[in-house]
Amino acid sequence: MKNGNYFRKVSENRRGNLLIGVSYIGQDCREIPESLGRDCGHFAKRLDLSFNLLRSLEGLRAFGGLEELVLDNNLLGDGLALPPLPRLHTLTLNKNQITDVERLLDHLAEVTPALEYLSLLGNVACPNELVGLEKDEEDYRRYRCFVLHKLPKLKFLDAQKVTREEREEALVRGAFMKVVKPKASSEDVAASPEHRYSPLPSASRELTSHRGVLGKCRYVYYGKNSEGNRFIRDEQL
Repeated sequence: MKNGNYFRKVSENRRGNLLIGVSYIGQDCREIPESLGRDCGHFAKRLDLSFNLLRSLEGLRAFGGLEELVLDNNLLGDGLALPPLPRLHTLTLNKNQITDVERLLDHLAEVTPALEYLSLLGNVACPNELVGLEKDEEDYRRYRCFVLHKLPKLKFLDAQKVTREEREEALVRGAFMKVVKPKASSEDVAASPEHRYSPLPSASRELTSHRGVLGKCRYVYYGKNSEGNRFIRDEQL
């Protein structure tokens, strides 16, 4: 059933239970409308907000009973904050702007304790071919291991079922599978356009700043020839 710009329908979830879903797709909204929460927050069990321009999830506070949440194709970044959703078991965040996977996972562990299905495909935080050709299977395997270390209750990750072997590896090595981005070294900073090398002293680099230095020289030459030619012999001329 359509009401305003959203659709409401009854569907069956992965557990075989019927739930009332609300779809608010492709509305180019930058935040969740207050009216959507007022009209649907009290009954919605599934909410689809994909293909919008969301940067904030503040309006989700009205949807405390959600079990499934779809946030694909938005502009959500590392600062995204979900309200406590104790019943949420399915969350998809595909194709957003998330780069810090550890920050996200720590947040989800706190506010979505029942989470079992998570998908992060298309984010920098999920290292696979969708975000860069330089990523390989080993990068993605390490990522899955780290995610399962942080969220051990997951059954599916990025549309792939979690295997027993992955779960066992996460228990043993998951804490060490975090990929740390190297910080810029002093050489990198010096090579940047803002820090180009110059042999001149810093006081002489400004074209409009001219300075001279006065002083006494301890060396005095008393030879008969000029200072510039005193090391040249006659036979070399």
